[in-house]
Amino acid sequence: MQRTSAARRALQWDDVRLFLALCRARTVGSAAATLGIDASTVSRRLAAIEEAMDASLFDRGRDGVAPTRAAEDLLPIAEEIEQAMMRFTSAAEGIEREVAGPVRVTCPADVAEAVVVPFLRELLERHPGLRITLDPGEALLDLTRREADLALRTARPTRGDLLVTRLRSVRWVAAASPEVARELGTLRAWSDAPWVGWGERLSTIGPARWLETFARGAEPVVRSDSLRVQLSVLSSGVGVGLVPEPSVAHYGLVPVKIGASLRESAAEWPSDELFLVAHRALRDVPRVRVLWDLLVERLGERAPTRKKT
Repeated sequence: MQRTSAARRALQWDDVRLFLALCRARTVGSAAATLGIDASTVSRRLAAIEEAMDASLFDRGRDGVAPTRAAEDLLPIAEEIEQAMMRFTSAAEGIEREVAGPVRVTCPADVAEAVVVPFLRELLERHPGLRITLDPGEALLDLTRREADLALRTARPTRGDLLVTRLRSVRWVAAASPEVARELGTLRAWSDAPWVGWGERLSTIGPARWLETFARGAEPVVRSDSLRVQLSVLSSGVGVGLVPEPSVAHYGLVPVKIGASLRESAAEWPSDELFLVAHRALRDVPRVRVLWDLLVERLGERAPTRKKT
């Protein structure tokens, strides 16, 4: 016999968080890691939730857990609760007056090193109470779920309640170590230089397509789908590669001279758009706003543009 609603244990926000973590991770261990608790606690709390609801939410198997039909029906409601809690938390944080506390920024590693790091000393001298976390992972953290506070991205997000501002275009240019650039002199043919390029997994990104389309004969001697690895290879004195302009000097590289006729035979250097992103509800939280404003000031279109190579 089913218990009445009054007889059931009242569900808490932490129960909803656990439910969502299991729906997304599909294993108890991964859900536990997301929540910062151990797997046995997840299993125990899930059993308590199912008992309170008098319903089975997940089928357990050797490969993990699978949501039941009941869980699938509840998932959209749980996600609405999650969004409401985020709005509540953000509104509470917006009451802050002091510029202090944690700010997590996610961006590619090369962007963190060449673009964000140069501003940190000034930022922390102005606001010593800030605690910055830089997450240079390749994965795109979800700002709508508060996995990060700010993001620098080269693609404009199209989903979620996010505030997005375009900072500027970032050109890619042919660059090498000073020694390699000096030895090569002026390139008259793309095949005159050993190249560092991308593997098959990232062969469709802009710079890789540019090399394939316009720099025929530029056969890479080293390939890597990690730009950071490519930059390290170039810095070690191996080959020529396409490099984002902000990273050229940062990695001790210099632009390679390209002959006029060769340069005219190709399109403009490839470029990316750099976007600054935050959850709309966090934009005016003081600790987030100061970093947002500094990045816009230093990286926006008002900053001096570089001459073409």
